[in-house]
Amino acid sequence: MAYVPGVALLAALVVGCSAGADGNANGADSKAGSPTVTPAPPGKYLTLPAPCRAVPRSTLKDLLPGAAELPGDQQDKVFRGSAAVTYDTDRKVGCSWKSDAPSATRSLSIDFERVVSYDPAVSDDDRADTVYAKKEKAAGLSSSATPGPPEEKDKKGEESEESGKAKDPAGAGATGSADPSPSGSSSESGQDTDGAPGSSSSPEEALPSRILDNLGDAAFLQDLPKRAGSTAQHHSVSVVFRTSNVVVTVRYAEQPALITQVPDGRELQEKAQALARKLAEALSE
Repeated sequence: MAYVPGVALLAALVVGCSAGADGNANGADSKAGSPTVTPAPPGKYLTLPAPCRAVPRSTLKDLLPGAAELPGDQQDKVFRGSAAVTYDTDRKVGCSWKSDAPSATRSLSIDFERVVSYDPAVSDDDRADTVYAKKEKAAGLSSSATPGPPEEKDKKGEESEESGKAKDPAGAGATGSADPSPSGSSSESGQDTDGAPGSSSSPEEALPSRILDNLGDAAFLQDLPKRAGSTAQHHSVSVVFRTSNVVVTVRYAEQPALITQVPDGRELQEKAQALARKLAEALSE
């Protein structure tokens, strides 16, 4: 009888441990008051379109002058495009086209990238916005310092010119004492500044790289005119936009056949933007 209290105490300890084990087995959280993390919502897009069928043939005929005049087999080959090499068509796809005409060569490419965030606290859209922002920064642009539209820039230029004339009624600026040319001047473009046709007062200055409005969730245009030695000028325009968790890039370029020819940068920009808007509309359907 002297050992009974000890046995009772041992039994009580066993019961207590058993109860604790049962509580853990039933999934009881020892930190019941800790907050739970709600996973970020997934992106809108789970797949990507077939890139080589994303641009209608009628649009390709406009973007690739001379292709419609080719013989049947060659024409079909041009309009069929060349798919980009990719190992995950659910994440990244692309297609390119090229047309050679007597006056110039035009090339077009489009790329779709579907961004997926593997961090439950970061949404696919936010991750795609980060990807887009890196491209925008690489182009030397910033959404926080959006340049004004071309019309506004031209107006400011005219006001500056009028102000200069008022200060210099004798027209001394015409003899070389005027302010230096802005970026994209004749020394860079290889053109004269005498106001003759094809001079540096070209679409390259009037339509610089810039942030675009009303295209997807965010968009920018990068204009890249250049001359390589004695070869003809090559002018490339890129339009990049994001819609939800997909980032789209449109590249449109012209290579003239003669070194005396200058690509129409304004036309390239307008057509690249028009195609980008068509792609954005198709994605939203």
